[in-house]
Amino acid sequence: MPYSVFLLSTFGLTNNPKDKQMKDKKMIIKRLFTGAMLLMIFPAMLLAQTEKVDLSMVYKIKQEGTRNSAIEDLAFGLTDLTGSRLTGSTGGTRGNEWAKKKMEELGFQNVRIEEAGDFSRGGWDNLKTYAAMTAPYYSNFACNPVAWTGSTPGLVRSEVVLVDVKNETELEKYKGKLSGKIVMMPSTSGYVVSYEPLASRYTEEELEQLAMAETRQGRRPMQGDFAQYMAQRALRTKITELIKAEGAAVILNSSGIFNVPRSGSVSYKSGDPEPIAELSLPVEAHGRMERLIRNGVRVEMEVEIQNKFFPSPKVYNVIGEIPGSDKLLKDEVVLLGAHIDSWHGGTGAADNASGCIVMMEALRIIKSLGVAPRRTIRVALWGGEEQGLYGSRGYANKYLADAQTRAHKPDYNKFAVYFNMDNGSGKYRGIYLQGNDMARPIFEEWFRPFEDMGASTITIRNTGGTDHQTFDALGLPAFQFIQDEIEYGRGYHTVMDTWERLSLDDLRHNAIITASFAWNAATMNTRVPFKPEVEIRSAAPAGIMIPAP
Repeated sequence: MPYSVFLLSTFGLTNNPKDKQMKDKKMIIKRLFTGAMLLMIFPAMLLAQTEKVDLSMVYKIKQEGTRNSAIEDLAFGLTDLTGSRLTGSTGGTRGNEWAKKKMEELGFQNVRIEEAGDFSRGGWDNLKTYAAMTAPYYSNFACNPVAWTGSTPGLVRSEVVLVDVKNETELEKYKGKLSGKIVMMPSTSGYVVSYEPLASRYTEEELEQLAMAETRQGRRPMQGDFAQYMAQRALRTKITELIKAEGAAVILNSSGIFNVPRSGSVSYKSGDPEPIAELSLPVEAHGRMERLIRNGVRVEMEVEIQNKFFPSPKVYNVIGEIPGSDKLLKDEVVLLGAHIDSWHGGTGAADNASGCIVMMEALRIIKSLGVAPRRTIRVALWGGEEQGLYGSRGYANKYLADAQTRAHKPDYNKFAVYFNMDNGSGKYRGIYLQGNDMARPIFEEWFRPFEDMGASTITIRNTGGTDHQTFDALGLPAFQFIQDEIEYGRGYHTVMDTWERLSLDDLRHNAIITASFAWNAATMNTRVPFKPEVEIRSAAPAGIMIPAP
């Protein structure tokens, strides 16, 4: 019944002739009283559809997460102690083994390092990196090797040649001149002075704007410079082919607007010939040498890079859990996740040891309280996220749905909800609904005890680029928390992504909220709603049902 009709009929104000003829004042008063009572009860009826939060449990979680926090211990273990955790590297294996051992120490059950799938790039470790300018004067440089590139034949001392090519015909002038040389690619962007603070939090105005639904305008039209971009990409491929054919010793790249060496990789598959050794330099070092060369000054360097390739490993996830206790619900799974792999320049602290630390701490908090969740609460530290969501996709393919046909597997209907953290070390300010508006009233109740901690924003918007997308794409309720960015841009995929990028107080805050959400999801009578399936004929073959956007 429309709400307006409900009001009119309640107060006897319809067009029904019998109502118009009613003259009994007592009846009118009775109707007015009844209507007023219904208006008071109606919101409560709606609220009753959302289960109440156990505030005594929230209190216990807050106390445990604040007074007995293990955040510092977990942060040290997964950054300084294990080092970087590039997919397929020795460091990656070291990180997995540390996480498994720590989960066992914390009393998690069914702890395991579980295979998620093949990794075609193969194993790669960086063993040594040194680079310095030796002429016109000596200056040693911070640098970072590009992943899956090769080694130098010992210490290479050579002239630096700037390959400044604007079109394919200009390649000819470099033929016969690059053998054994250190080749510099021109800068594509330079350092820009910023007058903004290095770290920031969301303002109230920004959070209010974020909570507003975005208006979609359909597909964004193709930008006019796309053809130019593709042409530059094709030219870069030709330059790389020339450098390789000429037998250059090293390739130098600039980190662009980032004034610290970035991490990155080349396209490589296990068994291919080793690519030329390649270095990423900070924009200041690269820019200095480029300016010297353009001004006619001869620049020389010495570089030594030792990298190790080994047979293609698997991608693995590290999993532990608190089993469910309810006879009917114990096989349903509340899943907490973050990716344990990182890039190789730093120690992968903000991206994404921070998420792993929070998820492990959240489970530790619940475990330490000696309570028994009705559903199983499982934490999964995903491998291979940076290379293409390998870990979470492998898990989904094994337990939830076939990767090719999307046919559901037995655990699909036992999936309760997934919560992910992968936006750096900043504190939770709310959650992205991923278009799942059915979950809004549930999360509003769950966030209510944390409003005074600055976490209450709920937005219908989507966010991407990490493992929750694996599950959301299958129509499962999967969510990423809204986080303050802090210094995320400063450390993102650079050698600066180390312990110093962690905001430990923010991680404690996040673990407390994650533990509360996990407990609520594991003890509620119903589950967080799945997205309704809709048929989109233009996006899928006839009859294939996919989640609503």
